[in-house]
Amino acid sequence: MPTVAASLAHDLSLALRLADAADAETMARFDRADLAVRLKADRSHVTEADLASERAIRALLEQERPSDAIFGEEYGQTAQAARRWILDPIDGTANFLRGVPAWGTMIALEIDGSIVLGVVSMPALGRRWWAADGLGAWTDGGSEPQRIAVSGVETLGEASLSFQSIGQWRDAGHLDELLRLQDRVWRDRAYGDVWAYMLLAEGRLDIVGEFDVKEYDIAAAAAIVREAGGRFTSLEGSDQLDTLSAIATNGHLHTAVLEALAEAAE
Repeated sequence: MPTVAASLAHDLSLALRLADAADAETMARFDRADLAVRLKADRSHVTEADLASERAIRALLEQERPSDAIFGEEYGQTAQAARRWILDPIDGTANFLRGVPAWGTMIALEIDGSIVLGVVSMPALGRRWWAADGLGAWTDGGSEPQRIAVSGVETLGEASLSFQSIGQWRDAGHLDELLRLQDRVWRDRAYGDVWAYMLLAEGRLDIVGEFDVKEYDIAAAAAIVREAGGRFTSLEGSDQLDTLSAIATNGHLHTAVLEALAEAAE
């Protein structure tokens, strides 16, 4: 009987193939003047590349893992099962449709309610990251895959923060908390979308926070950040990913960040 690690290794191999399939669809359409775009009911954009990418992933999953459930941003949930693949075919669609290369496909596997695997592919930047429980977090940034880990920064005064966008924090009613946290850290920038989490997993950032996020927006990133040694919770400190908020840190800073945000809210 295969071990859990061996089973996850097979799933991870498949997830990387899923990312290859998605990359083929997205890169064929990236920066195209004739890209078809429409607004969804929530006023966010969806392009033909989002749809084609998710269809390609689903087709391969239906062939390779027909008994698994699938939950994707564009085509929703299919069935119920102990194993569920969570997909964001293009995280950063606004960047994609403007020709900005900071966007990526996110693929995660959830087993019995726990995220155990994540792949993030950013083909326009020529980068990919992946992780699975007990197998480490990795990137292909060099000639050979390199294991990655979060930073060792232990004080807010030395920390680098990515807050995604001022408007997002304002709309969530937490702008004052962000501004007070910003006053306590060394540096702040809005790198945006999934790339910020990957910079955190590599040890280049120390804190990332955002709001109005669905499971497919963060599941793969959470798997990679956690396996790289970081923490990924809601604003309230929950490990669940369906709370519409995300606070990720290198782990050393997590309690201090949550406390600072809670103090500012009082």
